[in-house]
Amino acid sequence: MPVVDSHCHVSPVWYEPVEILLHQMDRNGVDQAVLIQMMGQYDNRYQVDCVRRYPGRFAPVVLVDVQQPAAADELSRLADDGASGVRLTANTRSPGADPLAIWRAAERLRLPVSCAGAAADFASEGFAALLEALPQLAVVIEHLGSLGQPRGNPAAPETAARVMALARFANVTMKITGLGEFSRRAMPVQQPSPFEQPVPDLLQQAIAAFGPERLMWGSDYPPVSAREGYANALRWPREQLAHLGPPACDAVFGGTALRVFPVR
Repeated sequence: MPVVDSHCHVSPVWYEPVEILLHQMDRNGVDQAVLIQMMGQYDNRYQVDCVRRYPGRFAPVVLVDVQQPAAADELSRLADDGASGVRLTANTRSPGADPLAIWRAAERLRLPVSCAGAAADFASEGFAALLEALPQLAVVIEHLGSLGQPRGNPAAPETAARVMALARFANVTMKITGLGEFSRRAMPVQQPSPFEQPVPDLLQQAIAAFGPERLMWGSDYPPVSAREGYANALRWPREQLAHLGPPACDAVFGGTALRVFPVR
């Protein structure tokens, strides 16, 4: 099973160009990646170009300005141009008579939604109602539902419980992250683990709620470079989940992402 990174950002004007990501992927045995558009960036041409220049390596997840009247038409055009998904936030709503218009457009186009947001947004009754209204739309909750952000300050237990309870919706999957996204760095850094102990058990909570077939690993490159680094963001979750066995780990570190976000 290929190793797939489900959450990477690339750009020639912010973060890093795609070639730097490819270097990290190749040196760490990551075969393919999902390119997640940055918030506020509605020009998706660079992502499309990356897919065309490096066939078989990337799946592009695009962004559209939902406040524009032609947002659904633009999303349809991007789908025709090869988009594998669209990025929305948990509280994104369209203007006009139907606040779920852009979500319905994604469902109609069979474009999975990579969904960003704060833990409170994911835990809200409004987000649960949205998921219930769109049972055919694949929704991927980013960053472990933001339950560990800011790092080392986890969400309240009742919020975490509501986020993990979204596993009751069959169309929902979740991205897991490197440990540095939700753990405090020890001062000074220690070996073999650089984090304060005990490390929060968010990976175990996600496995218990969603199961490996509905989880996908994402590095959050390149912000991860300011945390534990790309290699460690892959290595330590693998070590934490190794007891699940090869089939489960194949799903988390590749199979689920490939099923949801097809690589062109």
